[in-house]
Amino acid sequence: MTTVRREAFGRMPPEQGEGEVEKFVLQSDSVRVEILSFGCIITNLETKDRDGKFSDIVLGFDTLEGYTRKHPFFGAVVGRVANRIANGRFSLDRKDYQLFINNGPNSLHGGAKGFDKVLWSPQVLPNGVRFFRLSPDGEEGYPGDLKVWVTYTLSGRELAINYLAQSSKTTPISLTNHSYFNLAGQGSRDVYDHEFSIEADSYLPVDNTKIPTGEVAAVQGTGFDLRQPVELGKHLQKFHLDGFDHNFCLHQGQDRRLVARVFHPPSGRTMEVHTTQPGIQFYTGNNLDGSLKGKGAATYPKHSAFCLETQNWPDAVNKPHFPNVLLHPGEEYNHTTWLVFNTA
Repeated sequence: MTTVRREAFGRMPPEQGEGEVEKFVLQSDSVRVEILSFGCIITNLETKDRDGKFSDIVLGFDTLEGYTRKHPFFGAVVGRVANRIANGRFSLDRKDYQLFINNGPNSLHGGAKGFDKVLWSPQVLPNGVRFFRLSPDGEEGYPGDLKVWVTYTLSGRELAINYLAQSSKTTPISLTNHSYFNLAGQGSRDVYDHEFSIEADSYLPVDNTKIPTGEVAAVQGTGFDLRQPVELGKHLQKFHLDGFDHNFCLHQGQDRRLVARVFHPPSGRTMEVHTTQPGIQFYTGNNLDGSLKGKGAATYPKHSAFCLETQNWPDAVNKPHFPNVLLHPGEEYNHTTWLVFNTA
């Protein structure tokens, strides 16, 4: 049985258009999650350890102010296109489009004011909440009026996130949730003692601006082979890696499949990621630097969290051999990701 509660969380600052921000609390016997109508942001996610004790396992802020300032997309839904587009440029139907450049020479996570920085219209469901917004034609440089619905539902140990969209013009689209997890509890020092596995035979090598080179490389015999569980700290040392910020290529198909698993031996917490998406970005919080004050005055140093962002492959709009990222009028973009929390 899931209960859903809504409450006021704050008011948008005048320079960002004012408006009331609401918080939605979804609770089952084993999971409690809090989500804002601003950016569809997951602010809290509490799960049990093996002794039945709840801890909040996502990074974030105590107040709305933290989320309206610059931060690394904590908990937010990002779009229209998650991840990077090279030089913020693409061509469609012989027309060139230029997006806002906000990550080195590239466009990242939707641009200057992506889906993470806007108010959505909420609708309470029996076991969750659905958010809607219309992204107007030309917003952040993207073509077409895009109607978007993001639905969070909680059932027992499973949190489902469904993304649905329709466009009046052909547009690239790739939506994801950008939660930063630490299964030891947010504010814990690092995730080196977490064990990770990702069901992927290949990954995308990137250039020095994090844009895929176009090669689809086999993980076999490399530090990117995570098909069997690895303890992160030891694995980074063994392969002399500074961390991960890479797309892993998943087995194609529209069906739900298990794509990643994380286990934290000290607490017994496990997290499984199931999805219909063709890719997953594994990011180990390499750019966190301890400068942000998070929940309960916690600081978030490098490698103090991980992200598993289900998505289309980065820069797919410029790489025809990558999975199709275009949504045409009359079609529907429809993807779901499921997070399943257990103890071992």
